[in-house]
Amino acid sequence: MSFGEPEGYDERVRARPLGARLRSRTAAVAVCVVLGLGLIGGAVTGSWLTGDDGVDSGASTFAAAGELWHSVPVDELFPPTVRGQGAGPGGADRTWTRIAVAPDTGCAGAFDPLLRDVLAPVGCRRLLRATYTDATQSYVTTVGLLFTKADITAMTALSTRFKNENLANRTDLMPRPYAAKGTVAAAFGAEQRASWTVSVLTDAPVVVYAVSGWADGRKVDEPEPADEAVTSGGTAAPAQAGLGNEAQGLADRVERSLRKTVDSPTESSSTSETSNASKTSEETP
Repeated sequence: MSFGEPEGYDERVRARPLGARLRSRTAAVAVCVVLGLGLIGGAVTGSWLTGDDGVDSGASTFAAAGELWHSVPVDELFPPTVRGQGAGPGGADRTWTRIAVAPDTGCAGAFDPLLRDVLAPVGCRRLLRATYTDATQSYVTTVGLLFTKADITAMTALSTRFKNENLANRTDLMPRPYAAKGTVAAAFGAEQRASWTVSVLTDAPVVVYAVSGWADGRKVDEPEPADEAVTSGGTAAPAQAGLGNEAQGLADRVERSLRKTVDSPTESSSTSETSNASKTSEETP
């Protein structure tokens, strides 16, 4: 006993065998599968040949970021003028002017003992710092870039610890300011610290921080971390004055500038060798 091919209907509602159509569809699907596998195989082969698996690229960028402290002009890391659109209290715009750049150094004496111990696992390759003031010269803020000796794993571990233990908000782990003589920040010492922020990067061997205070040198009895001081309705003095916005706004923009530099590294080493952060010292506007 045999069966004929099933019939379908064409656009004119005429009977038509379905077998031929099924065979043609099957053949088309097979061709697509073969082409797809070929494309995937070619991509994988190309990745093997070039070594571009994404991991090497990330590691390369991470390593390049760790060298920026001596290969990039200071004005790229700490711009003379920083504009913070919407960075002030209530979304107000801010403008900060750089008043001093510290010579690049190691970390000896740059941090309180407890913060130094917390940062010890990632090491200290170089520390760059600059101090800014707002447009009214009422506030002063020191921004720091700690270039570490750590790899991605160590930076990730430190970042995780900061988050899990809420270390960035502990008053006994505040960064120290850079008080430059002959500037409005001359009296910006440890007792004048009002608000601060610390950010441990995981895509670069860098810790970004900022600490702010009043320019008149007043002592602060109850400093407040920036992420709390910027919340609406804050009643503490740093929050009322907007000092949390000063620290957070400047740190955020310096970090953005750093990331932009990593994405577009300086090509001319001869230029940067003569104008990088290592040759800078105190400056006044």
